[in-house]
Amino acid sequence: MEALSKRVTTESTGLVEAAVLALDCAEPEALAEFYARLLGAELSTECGGPERIEITGRGGTRMAFRRDHGAAPNSWPRPDDSQQAHLELLVARVDMDAVERQVIALGGRPLDTKDNEGPRDSRLYSDPAGHTFSLLSQ
Repeated sequence: MEALSKRVTTESTGLVEAAVLALDCAEPEALAEFYARLLGAELSTECGGPERIEITGRGGTRMAFRRDHGAAPNSWPRPDDSQQAHLELLVARVDMDAVERQVIALGGRPLDTKDNEGPRDSRLYSDPAGHTFSLLSQ
C-alpha cells in the first residue's frame, strides 16, 4: 500500500487555501471574544455578518463561530467513552499553569486538568458555550 503522505502530495489539487474550524453556538460574539483573547487573535465580522464571526490568530490559526439558536453543549465524559472532536491548543510546557489560569479567567471550565507528569501535559476544558478543548504542551 502506498504511503499516505506520497498520495496526498501527488494527488492533491492545492486549490484549498485554508481550513477553518467552525463552532456552532448560541452567542457567537461571546465565544469569538473568548477565543480571540485566549489566542491573541483578530476578530472579523466581514465573513458572514452577525450570524458568523471569524478570528485569525498568530501563525494563521482561523476559527469561525456560527449562530445556532438550538446549539447544545458537548457532554464530557460521554457514556460510551467515545472521543468527540475537540480543539487542541499547543502551549509551552512552562506556560501551562499560566494559560490554565487565563482560560478560567476568560470563562472556560476545567473538565480534566490534572498534570499528566509525562512528556506531554494534556488538560481538558470546555469553553463558555460547552465545546471541549485541550491545552497540550509541546
